[in-house]
Amino acid sequence: MKTTRLAISLLALAFSQSLVADTVTESFKQLLDKHWQAANKEQIFFRKDPDTFRMNGKLPDMSEQGRKRRAEFNQNMLRQLDKINWQQLSAADQLTYRLFKYERQSEAESYQQLDHLYPFTIYAGYHTYFAAAPDNMSFLDRQDYENYLISLADFPRYNQDYLTNLQEAVSKGHTQYCQSFAGYEQTISKHLVKDVEESVFFAPFKNMPARIPVEQQQALTHKGKQLIAQSVLPEYKKLFDFFTGQYMPNCRQEVGISALPGGKDYYQYLIQFYTTTNMPAEQIHQLGLSEVQRIRSEMQAIIDKLGFKGSFKEFIQHLRTDPKFYATSELQLLEKAAYITRKMAGQLPKWFITLPRNTFDIKASPGGGAYYVASDGSGTTSGTYFLGTKNLKAEPLYNLEALTFHEAEPGHHFQSAIAGEMDMPEFRKTLYHSAYGEGWGLYSERLGKEMGFYQDPYSDFGRLTYEAWRASRLVVDTGMHALGWSRQQAIDYLADNTALSMPDVVNQIDRYVSWPAQALSYKIGELKILELRQRAQQQLGDKFDIRAFHEQILRTGSLPLDLLEELTNEWIAEQG
Repeated sequence: MKTTRLAISLLALAFSQSLVADTVTESFKQLLDKHWQAANKEQIFFRKDPDTFRMNGKLPDMSEQGRKRRAEFNQNMLRQLDKINWQQLSAADQLTYRLFKYERQSEAESYQQLDHLYPFTIYAGYHTYFAAAPDNMSFLDRQDYENYLISLADFPRYNQDYLTNLQEAVSKGHTQYCQSFAGYEQTISKHLVKDVEESVFFAPFKNMPARIPVEQQQALTHKGKQLIAQSVLPEYKKLFDFFTGQYMPNCRQEVGISALPGGKDYYQYLIQFYTTTNMPAEQIHQLGLSEVQRIRSEMQAIIDKLGFKGSFKEFIQHLRTDPKFYATSELQLLEKAAYITRKMAGQLPKWFITLPRNTFDIKASPGGGAYYVASDGSGTTSGTYFLGTKNLKAEPLYNLEALTFHEAEPGHHFQSAIAGEMDMPEFRKTLYHSAYGEGWGLYSERLGKEMGFYQDPYSDFGRLTYEAWRASRLVVDTGMHALGWSRQQAIDYLADNTALSMPDVVNQIDRYVSWPAQALSYKIGELKILELRQRAQQQLGDKFDIRAFHEQILRTGSLPLDLLEELTNEWIAEQG
């Protein structure tokens, strides 16, 4: 009888614990849903790749009031999280809890910083993201166009939000460095077209889907032209006038952000944000110097193998000036990149367990430079690998394999598409930690060597010069923003240690001046992934499976490096 009562008690206890766990799980799920609904309403998703900006009706509220509202909501999320006993969640939900809390704590810190004073980098700004958005969107039915019209109509308010923030930046001395931003007004003025139909904003109306009745097409087109002419273009002129009349006359004279009020602490915050580590600038600088020295020796070995009679600088000059290393047309560059992607696609199953279903396109980038824009996750858009074709001298063919592996497959497209297709909460599918994402991209460049690519020694040298470029970033970024380097000192260092074209060298240095710490994430993330792989190989020996290791790195989506390391250590222990 006692045994029966004990068994019943144990069953009741187990049932009670199960009910509690179910309640905790449901509470956590409701909290995630509440946050995701708010993020969609705000149209702002914390720590998301800015290149993926798209219009979807009303534009984000970038005002001080909007920031305060989001900050208060975020604090409420943290308070609600503290009420959840996360240890009663499943293992998968515990990971989501820890990641969600990390993001909310990081977001809370961001509201205390100076981010809103810097809506421009030399590569992009809110105005260029807005102009590039239509090219990243699918216009399939009338509602897509209606949402687009709402966005166009809302641009004056959106632009004014930013202009107010920029005015604050001017008053506080937190503007961009004068020399780096010389000529930046062209990114605004190029949109001041006289004919509305020549505007990038009119492009979606040029080839409208046949499913939309003709009379509706005409009405939508008329409204679009009206809004572009009356709401969008005048605001770009307003931005141009402010930028040339107020912002640039007050541009900063100091290269490094640390020289500005509160700049030293802000730079350390940016290091933590982009690398997800607490590494001090001096340590990162020394790591860069060490990595550059190692890579330079590998580059010299290729020069010797080629039998080149001359110095390292002379070899670099040879690469920069010999026409055979450059495409002769936009089409040739795009076709060569496409060929590389197809050859890589055939090798992927040998190295990865999970392959993404979503595809990617290859296009000439509207503003120059190479980058990747992920799908919006709706199933109606592909990813896009953009190549800089406006200046063919800035995209040498010997770099094209490494560049393509980084931006497309097995790099950014591969990683982001897999994350988007995994069964996990929505916020994790688009989450983008720069050290994880860019670290994976750089790791992918190196992986291409193992996969049998870079058969041309010049292409292999291009791979190494890309790696040297990322290592040099650790030196020049910290040099300028923490150690007092001049812009020219940074240009000379990057030119002396990579085979980047000189226009690209200068452009890159101005990127680091205007976007502090972001460039640190590539090498720091790659080194962590390599460290974890080496640890797994050493501890697992013959049990090590490269496909399984890659699955472990990619299956959870983007993570801060400490958490990635913790989970990989657990995976290694399970394999053993």
